[in-house]
Amino acid sequence: MAMQSPFFNKREPDAYSQRNQGSNPNAAAAAGTTAAAAPTAPAANTAPAKDGESKLTVGPNIKLKGVEITDCDTLVVEGSVEATMDSRVIQISERGSFKGSADIDIAEIRGVFDGNLTVRQKLTIFATGKVTGHVRYGKIVIEEGGQLSGEVEFGASNSARGTTTTGGARSGLQVAG
Repeated sequence: MAMQSPFFNKREPDAYSQRNQGSNPNAAAAAGTTAAAAPTAPAANTAPAKDGESKLTVGPNIKLKGVEITDCDTLVVEGSVEATMDSRVIQISERGSFKGSADIDIAEIRGVFDGNLTVRQKLTIFATGKVTGHVRYGKIVIEEGGQLSGEVEFGASNSARGTTTTGGARSGLQVAG
């Protein structure tokens, strides 16, 4: 039996069934299941983790404070993080929050981000997401209900020519409805 994660659409193995299958390989065959079940494909809006890539998950009710996160391909925030990071992907769940500074290739925000956020490629703010602070982005998608406030710039550079308010539409700004 496996639990379905509502946030990432990935199957998470049930700890009880893993112990039983590992201790008795005939139990899986007797139950009519195979030990090597095909994994569920990730959702189209998430960046798939490749073999050999590093992934850090801060689980629910976990608080990670005062750290610098480096050499992490994917950071998944389900709890609370106060940090500085330079990574490839950040995924903040509905109950997750990140406060600090982040330089990211791809950001998927379903929870709260507060601070300096530079997204080199694509920033996606889902309906439950809230981003505040100094935000720079390459491309942006905001679902209906998603919130973006603060100093917002198009492009990953520090130039003032890309500055806009959250109410204006600029090249690279896409509002999902």
